[in-house]
Parts: sequence; structure tokens; C-alpha cells
Amino acid sequence: MELQISHNGGVCELKLNRPEVFNSFNKAMALSLQKALDDCASNDEVRVIVITGEGKAFCAGQDLAEATDPKGPELQSIVKDHYNPIIEKIRNIEKPVIAAVNGVAAGAGANIALACDVTIAKKSASFIQAFSKIGLIPDSGGTFFLPRIIGAQKALALMMTGDKVSAEDAERMNMIYKTVDDDQFEMEVHDFAQNLAKMPTRGLGLTKKAVNQSFSNNLTDQLAVEEILQTEAGKTYDFNEGVQAFLEKRKPEFLGK
Repeated sequence: MELQISHNGGVCELKLNRPEVFNSFNKAMALSLQKALDDCASNDEVRVIVITGEGKAFCAGQDLAEATDPKGPELQSIVKDHYNPIIEKIRNIEKPVIAAVNGVAAGAGANIALACDVTIAKKSASFIQAFSKIGLIPDSGGTFFLPRIIGAQKALALMMTGDKVSAEDAERMNMIYKTVDDDQFEMEVHDFAQNLAKMPTRGLGLTKKAVNQSFSNNLTDQLAVEEILQTEAGKTYDFNEGVQAFLEKRKPEFLGK
């Protein structure tokens, strides 16, 4: 099974499961991840999604054995039908998506991690824009997200050289949210995800939607987006619960509605 799926307290973990090839993508794994993301989006019991990898790697990108197989999918199809839908789904799901980077994240694997809302990595992990090593350009949203996260010069340098970036350096350059000692990694991800799962899911999703729209808006347009989405957030159960809990000086019990 190319993808392991587990549920725990409002958190759905999607674990890439091809450890023998460092969780590199083939068609089956890409389509499985797409379906799992769709299922998470439509399941009200899922309030947070965690994407991680089995074994030593997070994801080494595309399985080149498939990409070079005369009977396999063409490169255009791999990008269009495998990776692009994954990135669109990650960004459009109105729930937090966490990348728990447990090892090397290379090529499409690195860019899928960067497309997530929050990226937490083991200190021993690393990120590599490996595309230039085989004459390709970064895909899976890499040319969109990385320059916006760390600036065009740093992004282009990493894309052109394919240099490895340690998790600690990735945190220092604001490429990712944080690094965690390897022996504390699983507990840190668990606690972080569970904390988000107890928060007002609709409000978090609308916050994500607002940030997505900010990428192409000017200030006036973005203020209008905030007005619309704030009005929508104000109609949720969790807004009312949050206000009541504040007034009653108690801890709110959000339902994600």
C-alpha cells in the first residue's frame, strides 16, 4: 500500500509508504494521496491533516524508473495529473495541512512540503531542489512558493545549484516553521496537530483562504476579502463559543463548525 492512512482525535495522518525508494512518487501513490486529501476535505471529523513519510525519507520526489519507462506516464502527465492536483488540494482544503518532514525532502517532495501550511522537520532532515541535477525545472509549486518564502535570489540559487539545505538552515532562512530534535519529533508533531484540531477549524480554514488570496491581491482587494471572510467567520458556532467562553472566563470547546 503506497499510502498509510490513520486517524487520531481529529487528525488524519497521510504517510507516504514506499520506503524502499525513499517514498518517491509513482502514479499509484500520487493518485492515492489525491483521493485521501479529497476524503479529508469532505470528512467533518478530520480537522487537521499531517503528511509525512515512512522510514528514513520524507519523499525523494518522482520515481525516475517510472518517468523513464517507455510504457509509463509521460512527463507532462506526471506534472499535470499527479503533482498539480496534489498542490491545488493542499492549498484549497480549508483545514490546516502540516508537513512532518522526517528525512530528506527532494524535488517534488521538497515542494509538496513547502506547499503545506506548516512544515515541521527533524533536525537531521534536509531539503533539495534536485531538478537541475537532471536538467529539469522545479515543479509542484516550487517556482511559486519558494521565491515568496525566502526571496528570489536565494530561491534561484538553490534551484540552479541543487544544493542541500539542512533543516536548521531551512528554519533560519524562514523556509519552514521549525526544526525539532529527532527524538522529540513525533511527539512535537502529535502535540502541534492535536492542538490545532481543538481550535476553530472554520476560522483556521478561512484564514488560510485569505492568505491564499493575498498572493494576487493589492491592499484594497485584500481588505475586501478580509471583510467578507470575517463576516463568514462571525456566523460560525465556534465564534459564538469563543466569545461566550471569554465572557464566562472558561476554556472554549470548539467543534470546528
